[in-house]
This record gives sequence, structure tokens and C-alpha cells, in this order.
Amino acid sequence: MSLRSGNKPPRWRKIPKGELHRAEAFLRPREKFCVAACSRFLRLDETGGHVWQLPGTDGEIAALLLHARRSLFPVFGKKSDVPGPRFLSRFLGKVHIHAVQGLREDAELLENLMQVQGYCAAEQIDYDLMSFNNAPGVSFTQAAQRSGPAGLTLRPPLPADEERLFSLQSAYEQEEVLPAQSVFNPAVARMNFQQLLARERILVADLNGTVVGKINTSAKSFSRCQIGGVYVRPDCRGMGIGAKMTAVFAQGLLAEDQGLSGITLFVKKRNAAAGRVYRKIGFSVLADYRITYY
Repeated sequence: MSLRSGNKPPRWRKIPKGELHRAEAFLRPREKFCVAACSRFLRLDETGGHVWQLPGTDGEIAALLLHARRSLFPVFGKKSDVPGPRFLSRFLGKVHIHAVQGLREDAELLENLMQVQGYCAAEQIDYDLMSFNNAPGVSFTQAAQRSGPAGLTLRPPLPADEERLFSLQSAYEQEEVLPAQSVFNPAVARMNFQQLLARERILVADLNGTVVGKINTSAKSFSRCQIGGVYVRPDCRGMGIGAKMTAVFAQGLLAEDQGLSGITLFVKKRNAAAGRVYRKIGFSVLADYRITYY
């Protein structure tokens, strides 16, 4: 895919609220590739976000660009080359963008446009976008669900767990999320953690009475859940705790919500060990995914 440079390319335009159903119709068949974008789309009123569309030759939407809370989510599709949004220079002059995320080739196009506008990426992280599709008779591997050391219990969090969970979440953010050269801010981390507790599902790994791991949902789209925040204390790794947490948590989400069509996650390409674990559990790689931080 490349930027189209014809004399009169189609014009991007903001979608009015009365036409958001057209954006939903575009996103639904692409949902498994853009759960995070779909989740933000469903929370536009909460985030104060915007959606722009690029019309195709048939009058239908050919591409979308979603803005929500200092992040841009390109969903450009595969039908044709995508011209750069002319409004982007004006928009970037008013709003500071912290991150771009989406399928790698879509993210790369947006990165190139932003570079022209003076945006310099602080870090680009490439992931394998992975999926488990819900189907009758299909479940995560029994071996994964039975793994883990003696004394391991998986349970919902209790009020008494809050500080230990915050410690694990903080360690996870510094190890897996925080861009290079960034400084960890405990106050911001605490605020994000409180939002996580209020909004997302969480499963705790308890080993002989001590919280040693956690996993949570990170997005919910039309019919899929995205999981993330998978973290096991360093001294407890290699015991099968992460594999069991992921398999049990994801299987529980599917069992509790019969309307879910599947579970999605993404894992850093450089984290080959985690990728192998997820494949053994039952996930498969869908596509290349990228998050670029500014």
C-alpha cells in the first residue's frame, strides 16, 4: 500500500454523529485486526474522539482514521492506495499525538505523513497480532490450563490485593509499555491503575497466599475482547503461571459471554518466548501490528 498522488484524490472528511453507523459497518468485518480502534470507536462520547472517512469509488468508506485521547488509529483497508489526509497538518498543530497504533503497514503510512509535519518517533514497537476464534468444541489447550506449580490459585482480585496489584502493574508498564527514554510517573500510573480496576476484568495469580501475577482485559469491541497486562513476578517465571493465567482467563471470558467471537492479543516480536507460549495455548498469528510513540 502506498500514498496515492493523483491530481484529484478523494478528500478525507470528518464523519458527523448521524453517519457513525457507516463507520461501524466498515469496522465490523475488520474487527479482529483493529480491536483497540473499535473499542475507542464505541467510547467516542467518553473520549471526545473524532473519526474521519475516505470515500471509495463506490461511495462506501474506503478507510478510516480515528483519534482518541492523544492516539491515532488508522484503519486503511486493502481496496486501494490511500491519499494523505490534507487536514492532518492543521490537526497536528492543535493536538499533540502521543501514539499511533494499527496494522504495521497502516501505521507506517501515518508515520511517514507525520514525519513530514515534524513529528519524530521516540520508539516503534512491532508486534505479532494474535487471535483465538471462538467455535463450538474448541478450547484452549488442557495442558496450559493444568500448568503451574502446586499452591497456585487463580482468582478475582480482592480489596486487600490493591497495593500488590499496583506494584505488579507498575512493573509491567515499565518493562513492557513505557517508551524508551521516558520517565515512569507514579501518579499517572496510579490514575491509570484506578481506571483499570474500574473498567476492566482482572485475574490474579496467587501462589501460596502471595500475589505473583496478573492479567486483564484491555479493550472490548463489537464481538471480541482484547487481553493484555500479562505479568508474572520475575522470580516466579518459567513455572507455567503465565500460560495458565492466559488460558484460564481467556476461556472464562468466552464462557461468560456467549456473544464473543474471539479473543485478541498482541505480543512483541522480540519476545519470542512469550510468542511460543501463546501459540502453544492455542493462539495464532493474524498480522503484523505496530505502536509508535512520540
